Formats: sequence, C-alpha cells, structure tokens
Amino acid sequence: MPTALVTGASRGVGKGIATSLAAAGYTVYATGRTIENATLPGGIIRLRCDHGSVEETEALFAKIPDLDLCVNNAWGGYERMVEDGQFTWGKPYWDQPLHRWTSMVDVGVRSAFLCSAHAAKLMAPKGRGLIVNIGFWAAQKYVGNAIYGVAKAATDKLSADMAHDLRPSGVAAVSLYPGLVRTEAILEVAAQGWLSLENSESPEYLGLVIAALAKDPDLLSRSGQVLIAAALGAEYGITDIDGKTPRPLTLAEVP
Repeated sequence: MPTALVTGASRGVGKGIATSLAAAGYTVYATGRTIENATLPGGIIRLRCDHGSVEETEALFAKIPDLDLCVNNAWGGYERMVEDGQFTWGKPYWDQPLHRWTSMVDVGVRSAFLCSAHAAKLMAPKGRGLIVNIGFWAAQKYVGNAIYGVAKAATDKLSADMAHDLRPSGVAAVSLYPGLVRTEAILEVAAQGWLSLENSESPEYLGLVIAALAKDPDLLSRSGQVLIAAALGAEYGITDIDGKTPRPLTLAEVP
C-alpha cells in the first residue's frame, strides 16, 4: 500500500486531500495543529505538528518510515484577515502585519522546503515518488497583497528547482494550483452572497487529481511544472464529488 503525507490537514484543502488519498488506497499521515479534532475518515494516521516550528516539522519524520507522496499544504496565510475590525489582508506592503509573513513564508514555504527535504530522502532510494506543493495564481499576478505573491512565487520556484535536483532519482516535484475551493471559510463567505460557487471545487477534488497524477506513467515529464488542478482533472477525466467538472481558470480570469 502506498504511503502519503498531507500537511495542514486539519481542515479545508488539506483535509479534503487526505480524505481522497485514503479512499484511493493510500496509508495517509495527516498533520496539523488541531489534527486530533479533525473529522477525518478512520484509518488516517493523525500526527500533531505545528509547521511554524522547525523542530516539530523535522521531528515528524521520525514517525514516518516510508513515503511515496508528499503534499505540502500547511499554510496559515488566510488566518486573521480581519484585525481590530479592519480588513488587513489587502493593505499595501508597508501596512501588512509581520505575522502574515510568518504564516505564509515560514509556515508555508519553509515547512514545504523542510518536508520536501525529508521526503526526498525516503523516496530517492526507491527511485520514485511525488512531491506536490500547493501554489496559486498570486505567484504570477498581484492577488491580495505583496506577501502572498512572494510566498506563492517562492513555492513555484522551489518546485522547479527541487525537480532539477530530484530528476536523477526518479522523484517528481510540482506546484499545483487549485481553483475556488469550497472550504469552510469559502462556504461561509458564499452563504452571505459575496461569492459565487458556480465554478468551484470540493476540497476532495484536489486529492482525486493528485492521486491520478501520482499514477501517471509520464509523471516525470511534468516534474518542475506549474499544474492547474482543473486542467489535470479534465485531462484525466475526473468528476468532482458533486458530479460536476470544474473549468480551469486562466490567469486573466483570476481577480
């Protein structure tokens, strides 16, 4: 049975990915600060980890003896968007709170780097494996704030350069962009009429796409690339759990 690590799986995208990978036959290790309280299917191995801590992130791998797939999803960047009654998410860079850099760059990019380094050491001796970093269009255009762009651009570049180093080992690394995902937070916003879910994706959809990508016989040819989840889903013939087929966004369509 293949093994997978999904970081930041207590809720949202990570929880959906872990759920779908378990259904696809993976032994799944799921991490998060509140993973013990997550409503995950039985059989998923919960490992509490604060990915803002280097020590906790590195100690995690003493509990993972084997690995075929690593999904770096840990991310605190969408927390505390409103502070003291002010929406600080969209402020110019000089008015951004420092905690946002910590949650996006340290929790997001740094933990992806650390987990990928340890994952590579488990995968390379087997000559196969896949590392998926969750990216987004903010890497390619201004979306929300400057720190967001820095973190997502770094994720894309990290994936590309990891792929260069990994190529002789047979391990692939990609940056994967979700679309509008129906996470708990997004559903709450949509319920207030501020957002249309017409072309949205379930959190589980990303896991279905990743499972199919991992089985692709031409996986290594995609290593180092930025991949759009809905485009891959259409290519692989994947239907979301609601029976719909999400349409891939283009850069021009991203607000």
